[in-house]
Amino acid sequence: MASSADIVVKHFRQILIWPLQLMPTPHKDGEHRAMGRQWEAMEEAAAAGSPWQPRPTEFDGDPEQFEERHYREFVTFLPYVQRFLYGENRASNLGSYGHSPLHVFRRTDISTVLMMFKDGAVHHFKVAHIDLYFFYDVDVVILAFEIMGDNLPLKRVQDALFRFGRAFPAQWDEDATAANCLRKVAWLNVDGDVVAESDFEDRAGYLAHLGQYRAPRMAAHWDFLLQPLVLHHSSAVGALRYRQIEYHRMPILAYLAVDDPFKLSEEDFYRLGMVTRPGHSDSQPYTKKMFDEFERTCCYDRFWVPERGHATASTRMMCNGHAFVMVGMHGNEFYSNPYTGILGQFRHQHFLMALIAHFHKAALLMFSDRLAVALSELNLKDVRSIRTFKREIRLLLEGFLRFNQRYWFREVSNQVVSDQLFQMISHHLSTDRLHQDVKDSVQSMNQYLENDDLRRQADTVVRLTVVTVFGLIGTTITSFLGMNLFGLADASGWVKLAYFAMVSVPIVWLIFLTVAKSKVLSEFLDAVSDERISFVHTVKILANIWRKKKS
Repeated sequence: MASSADIVVKHFRQILIWPLQLMPTPHKDGEHRAMGRQWEAMEEAAAAGSPWQPRPTEFDGDPEQFEERHYREFVTFLPYVQRFLYGENRASNLGSYGHSPLHVFRRTDISTVLMMFKDGAVHHFKVAHIDLYFFYDVDVVILAFEIMGDNLPLKRVQDALFRFGRAFPAQWDEDATAANCLRKVAWLNVDGDVVAESDFEDRAGYLAHLGQYRAPRMAAHWDFLLQPLVLHHSSAVGALRYRQIEYHRMPILAYLAVDDPFKLSEEDFYRLGMVTRPGHSDSQPYTKKMFDEFERTCCYDRFWVPERGHATASTRMMCNGHAFVMVGMHGNEFYSNPYTGILGQFRHQHFLMALIAHFHKAALLMFSDRLAVALSELNLKDVRSIRTFKREIRLLLEGFLRFNQRYWFREVSNQVVSDQLFQMISHHLSTDRLHQDVKDSVQSMNQYLENDDLRRQADTVVRLTVVTVFGLIGTTITSFLGMNLFGLADASGWVKLAYFAMVSVPIVWLIFLTVAKSKVLSEFLDAVSDERISFVHTVKILANIWRKKKS
């Protein structure tokens, strides 16, 4: 078997999928705050000259020019997923789903990514596309960043997969360079000029930012790329704010085409599938038990039969949740054709399946985070805090209901391969378990609000009952004695008005006093109706009306 150093990747593609949580946007007085409307501000920024511009869909052109690859992509998915991804034609007057809830923005000012590796080597990767996906009614945005390169050593590809998609450095080596990150990353425009570059070496800046905001700072090149979105935990000014919602290593999809994939060793596949750093040929840090577990849980070998050594059985797909990586034969049309082969499926169907799965996880984490924040800010002694809590919980309940009906899918396709790959990705991301956890939390919150409403209604009924009982005494007395205790028929209007005021003021005062003391009075009435309670104890309960509560 050839050494990994001898293997050349003829064609390489890497797609970063970076989910971020969007912070609620400010709302005007008198308007209800809505979730997932940040795309409207992005449209305004696009009109003002932002590099992020709305991306036209394949359905916006001439229907006669509709391409087969888009057709193949569309029919891969089940109807309800098609409506989510593409919407429906609203030309007819019949009821329809309407436009897609996806709002995609693309920037085209960056054409090349410059990567400087730890050994000083520099490689340029062409940018295929850079997109931002916004979702109606959900405060989540996903960055999709696709790069590609040709004729690269396998170890260099492994290193790029391991180091490129990092939002910030986790630590620094003795030589002051960021560990596990590239030495330098730069965005280049079509003329080759540097538009933005990384600042991984600014150790003091990262430490100071974390000390001030209790949140890590994004690397300069990612911060530049996302503008006008700005990091929430920073001094940057902007209405569109985001925060980290997952681990700082961005989820990835990778496509590798080599001349002979059967030459890759078990260790090569493990390092690619688990996205670890490249190893040395004289070291074997992994055991057979680890390889067996990896093949059992992370490898999709429907098209991989190395014993046959045939091109039709030379494609291996690997997924661990964080990464979805495929390796195949470059000369095999089934694998490398960009329109009808697996390469075309990788860039479209497989990408969309991974996008949906990671969106599910990000949205559920967002709901969980917002529920936790609402609870942490609840102060039961502050009426305003209680009202804010109820309003926030009801907003989240509505948002979660819409998420369930519009976005939550357990199946996306009836095609065997697509269905099994989506189930594999979702299983590794544990989205079913996370969805159940969030659902239980939402139901608990809803039950709390319902119980609180019932308690308040019961308190109101008690107060009304107490007022009615004590009012019944006065009503009975006046009914027995008659209403005309005083002959005021011939009295002047001022005298009648004076009598009216003399009677109304104490009655109103008694009513409000009865309401204010209704809780203690209800206890007094319970004591009167309970034969087991002595008369003396009943009197003591009545006397508690005039005692002040201890703070």
